[in-house]
This record gives sequence, structure tokens and C-alpha cells, in this order.
Amino acid sequence: MSAEGHRQARTTVAALAGRRIDPPNGNTARFPLARTAAVQKELRQLMLSEKVGLLVSSAACGSDLLALDAASEIGVRCRIVLPFDHTVFRQTSVIDRPGAWGPLYDRIVSKAARAGDLMVLSCSLGETRAFSEVNKMIVKYTAVAAAPASALAILVWEGQPRGDYDATSEFQRLAREAGMVERTVLTC
Repeated sequence: MSAEGHRQARTTVAALAGRRIDPPNGNTARFPLARTAAVQKELRQLMLSEKVGLLVSSAACGSDLLALDAASEIGVRCRIVLPFDHTVFRQTSVIDRPGAWGPLYDRIVSKAARAGDLMVLSCSLGETRAFSEVNKMIVKYTAVAAAPASALAILVWEGQPRGDYDATSEFQRLAREAGMVERTVLTC
């Protein structure tokens, strides 16, 4: 089958959210840097087995960038949703953790922007609802793109909500409310 024929056979629309890489000296392991290769391999296999043709995600270090990179490698279209300007997001959610995430982010975001697949919301830095708005937009866009079929929600985390506000747990709730089929990739 040609590359174009293989791409057309991919019909699943997937939304993804998950953990960022653990900060240095973090108290709780949620996504150790040493697990990146294994998680990315599992994400690639999941997208292939589920026949994902469109992945909708943010682009933070860790789960998001690993999934977007794997999707790009296998020819999956990627739609990126950011809460605010991409350069500010890079500083606050990409290069602030261990690992060489900056160049990967630059490449992936640039490619999405050229394809018209970069959506930047008008939230302000420090706005408590910024990441909640991103979750809502990811779920909404994915559900609309998948209609009338059910979309796939991919959670990349250790499986446990944390603290008062947990963006991944909120994403899970929103995806369930939207009737999405859920898959989990464990980070620990």
C-alpha cells in the first residue's frame, strides 16, 4: 500500500493529555525523564493499532511532545492547542524541565503552524483557567472532528490525580463526558 493509501486508512481522531517530565528534586515521581523512550514507543504503537489519523494535543514537555513526535514519524496529522503565545508557552511549559525539549518543540510547532494546525487561545499567562480552557478545546475539537464516530482519549500519566487541580484528571473527566473511548499509557 502506498504512503497515501496507508494514511487514508487511518480514521481515528484522538485527543491526548498527560504529564510533563518531573521537575528536578520533585517529591513525587509522575513522569521520570528516564521513561521517555519507553513511553514514546508505547504511544507510537497505540496510534498505529488504533489507526489514528489526527492527534489533537497541547505541546508541553513530556507526554504531549513525545506523542506529537511519534505521530509525526508515522504520518499522523497533528493539531496543537496552546493557551497563549507559543514563545511564552515554550518558556513556561517546555524548557523549564530536564531534557532537550526546546528544539523538538520548535520543530513540531513550526510544522503545525505551516499546516494551519496551530491553535492559540487568548488566555493570559498565570490565568488559572488557561490549561482548563486548553483541555476543553482539545476535547471539543476532537469530538467535532470525529463525528459521528466516537473519538479516542489518550491519557499519559501514572494514573493518579494529584492535588486540588489536576489537568490530566480534568481532561479524563471531559473526555468521558464527551463519550470518548479511553486509553492509558503509564508514565511510571
